[in-house]
Amino acid sequence: MVKRLVVGAHYGFRDWLLQRLSAVVMAVYAVILAVQILLLPQWDNAAWRALFAGGFMRFITFLFFLSLFFHAWIGVRDIWMDYIKSISLRVTLHAITALLLIGYAGWAAQILWRL
Repeated sequence: MVKRLVVGAHYGFRDWLLQRLSAVVMAVYAVILAVQILLLPQWDNAAWRALFAGGFMRFITFLFFLSLFFHAWIGVRDIWMDYIKSISLRVTLHAITALLLIGYAGWAAQILWRL
């Protein structure tokens, strides 16, 4: 009898799908942002501030950043699980990565809502 030890990237289809969905969110945001930039009357600081003054643009920008950080989490987590054999080092790297991404999300929110 073979005893399986689950230590690798065992998340499978769910995480594959979530990573693809987060990529779709980022791609849709890129198209929306490109159209908004092309529609700006001028490309100066006042126009950029006006673009992000509305709640909709702030919200979808924050959604973009959350998707980006979630996408990065899945990718980096899988790299740590595939290539770092020491469990203590892997857990440490997971914790550092998670804390950094959470901090970046807070920083993005602070930037977006202090305009």
